[in-house]
Amino acid sequence: MGRSLHPGAWWLWALCLGTAATRTTNPLLLALLVAVSAYVVATRRPDTPWSRSYGAFVKLALAVLLIRLLFATLLGSPIPGTRILFTLPEAALPAWAQGIRLGGEVTAEALTFALYDGLKLATLLICVGAANALANPSRLLKSLPGALYETGVAVVVALTFAPHLIADVQRLRAARRLRGRPDKGVRGLLQVGLPVLEGALERSVSLAAAMDARGYGRTAQVPAAVRRTTAALTLGGLLGVCAGTYGLLTAEGGSYGVPVLLVGVTAALAGLKLGGRRSLRTRYRPDRWDLRAWLVVASGVTVAALLTLASVRDPAALHPGVVPLVAPALPLWPAAAVLLGLLPAFVAPDPKEPS
Repeated sequence: MGRSLHPGAWWLWALCLGTAATRTTNPLLLALLVAVSAYVVATRRPDTPWSRSYGAFVKLALAVLLIRLLFATLLGSPIPGTRILFTLPEAALPAWAQGIRLGGEVTAEALTFALYDGLKLATLLICVGAANALANPSRLLKSLPGALYETGVAVVVALTFAPHLIADVQRLRAARRLRGRPDKGVRGLLQVGLPVLEGALERSVSLAAAMDARGYGRTAQVPAAVRRTTAALTLGGLLGVCAGTYGLLTAEGGSYGVPVLLVGVTAALAGLKLGGRRSLRTRYRPDRWDLRAWLVVASGVTVAALLTLASVRDPAALHPGVVPLVAPALPLWPAAAVLLGLLPAFVAPDPKEPS
């Protein structure tokens, strides 16, 4: 059996890269983030069905980017521009639809703004796809606290739906090609869709039976005082996290943001610890959070922190202007910070090597 990293480390690393992507609209930095995630996936992705979902997330990101550009072309953009690329026939809209237009002049500034905005969302989707391709969902579920077990099962089932669906489509298309039948176009899609849905239904029934056989949803009896304390700590901790995060994002709350956030996180963790007493399940050979997992998470946190700092100190470099339209430049030290995200490709174990 091949070695593997703790799945939580992969998700934290990918979410930190996604957080870094939200701090910039510079297409060069966003392309560098995509390249970093792609390289890590190419070098550390295991040979499993769910690990092949990265390509689907890349296609989804491209589709999002194209849709954003299409909307900017057809519906216009609030960004003023002087460089007219082409003019579409404009439809007259009623008075109640003021502020919306169909067609008209399409400027280079509007399309560039839409490209930067869509590329940011596309990069975030690709980072999530990297986490799906690198982290084993079943091992991630096993690592969750007992209080989050039921919620974690629902999330893991939702996250594994797309990889299993993609694997089924690839398997059925390969079988149709071997039989000399068409696997592309509307006809091929319709003939592949029914077996895919049938397989998904059979998997759902089997999963429900397995969960029922393993006592899913059954809880232990705990005193009422413990239940009330757990609810108070969890709810108060979540409210503290929200208030602390709001304080960090606003200029007025800079003094109380960090203390409130720390108190909220501590209370929420204590509530989850107490809530785990209701879980009747045990863990067989739990995954260890070793030094390599800390290094992977630290690389992602460093990328997110440095790009957040750069967006505050040098916003012009991370958010290139479109009015007037200027060519984006690659800022050196933010680019070097993004390259720190390559650390998992060198410190994480290769799952293809024997343990």
